[in-house]
Amino acid sequence: MAKPLVLSFGGAEIPCPLCKVERSDLYGFVEIETLDEQGRKCTLATLADDGRRVIASGGTSFASLSPEGHWVEKKTLIPTDNQGKRMTPVPSSYSGPVALEKTATIDEYLSHDIRAVYQIASEVDLSPIMDELKKGTIYQFPYSFRGGLEPDAGFLLLAADGTPFIAIGSPTRLEFVGLSESAGVGAEEESGGEEEESIDFGMM
Repeated sequence: MAKPLVLSFGGAEIPCPLCKVERSDLYGFVEIETLDEQGRKCTLATLADDGRRVIASGGTSFASLSPEGHWVEKKTLIPTDNQGKRMTPVPSSYSGPVALEKTATIDEYLSHDIRAVYQIASEVDLSPIMDELKKGTIYQFPYSFRGGLEPDAGFLLLAADGTPFIAIGSPTRLEFVGLSESAGVGAEEESGGEEEESIDFGMM
């Protein structure tokens, strides 16, 4: 069994085995098999940039190169921010208890892109925190599966049927078009229409 996520609340530590909820669990799935003319199963391949070589599945990988083009081991790289300052990696959330101290509103929760949902095993005793969850309280905490440079946002909340689950996501970043930009687009369209109307078709 996978290592549980340990939640810390009110002086109690609650080990929570998590079961990932896949999209296929909710909606089912369709698997498509492609066969050749002899009935053999086809596998994915990639055509190289030269247009001649075919690279089979598993034949490509990522590599890090120095500015001089030399191979660089990943463990020797030092992460920095856009200001050139060294970044301190965050540990895995499974390396120690995760404190539930911060709460989030529904709007804050909905302002995140949720990429993974985990159901907490039904045999877990959440009595120290269940009263708060039943009130609709949403707890937010930093979450990182393996550890890394920046943690995701984790949310602990209760489903309508009373099932506790954890949602993992990141803040939604939206770019809005202002009124000035909208007006500019409309002006261009209007000017384009005037130019079309001023064309003398008799010259054609």
